[in-house]
Amino acid sequence: MINRLIAGSKRAFGWHRPGRNLVVLPDDIFLVSYPKSGNTWTRFLVANLVYPAKHPDFSNLNELIPDPEALSQRHLLSLPRPRILKSHQYFDPRYRQIIYVVRDPRDVVLSQYHFHRKRRLVEDNYPIGQFVTRFIAGDTSIYGSWAENVGSWLATRYGRPEFLLLRYEDMIADTPAELLKVASFLRLSTDSSRIAQSVEQSSANRMRELESKQVGQWSSTKDTRRDVPFVRSAKAGGWKSDLPTASVVEMEGAWGSLMKWLGYELASNPAEGGMSGQLQVSVLEDSLLGERIS
Repeated sequence: MINRLIAGSKRAFGWHRPGRNLVVLPDDIFLVSYPKSGNTWTRFLVANLVYPAKHPDFSNLNELIPDPEALSQRHLLSLPRPRILKSHQYFDPRYRQIIYVVRDPRDVVLSQYHFHRKRRLVEDNYPIGQFVTRFIAGDTSIYGSWAENVGSWLATRYGRPEFLLLRYEDMIADTPAELLKVASFLRLSTDSSRIAQSVEQSSANRMRELESKQVGQWSSTKDTRRDVPFVRSAKAGGWKSDLPTASVVEMEGAWGSLMKWLGYELASNPAEGGMSGQLQVSVLEDSLLGERIS
């Protein structure tokens, strides 16, 4: 009873952290991705691009690119507009302007596995193959499975001018070019020097340095293991050496068609991506009129 009263009071005064129940404002811009797909790096890139004078780091990142899971409703409503908000949510019709970052799920599952270790949700010796099976089922995240989350946004918003799709792998390969797309989407007047500075200030090495100094100042790392880094390899394709072959086959069997649609080359030959993969791509093809990402 007391806990309910406390929770009710927090909601009444806007002291609760809203998450999916965020009050959405008409000019909000959302930076969305499935967890462990490069959202934090993208937040740094965007923060350095939009707020260079504020020297973004882990101590002020939640103020510059706010996280509704970490800040109160009252605090979020007090921030300057337009707000650029971080989100891992699956499709929400209230989100109008969206930058969506997608990453190869074979790398996502590895990153999520190590983040679960960091958060003490799994032991160091927890079988990666067992984690992959849970990951495919959507049991390792409150935001659905990778395919459910990605598919929900692509099937509803891809191709619209208010939706910018970025691939983590393209961002790694040519960060300035991808960040220029973001600047254009935000209608931000910028030049090559500002883009270059934003990229430099958001590099993996700098983020690692900041993490080592500010690990206790950021909501995602302050109560986690210090011996497991948050910023790890920051590369694409790590699954090729670190993911068991059986797990690769399992993932591609479930989501192969959707992965291929996104431009990810398959290492196995799944039979049309399994039933769930067929359903995802069927929805996409109906919604996107057969468009493909080159």
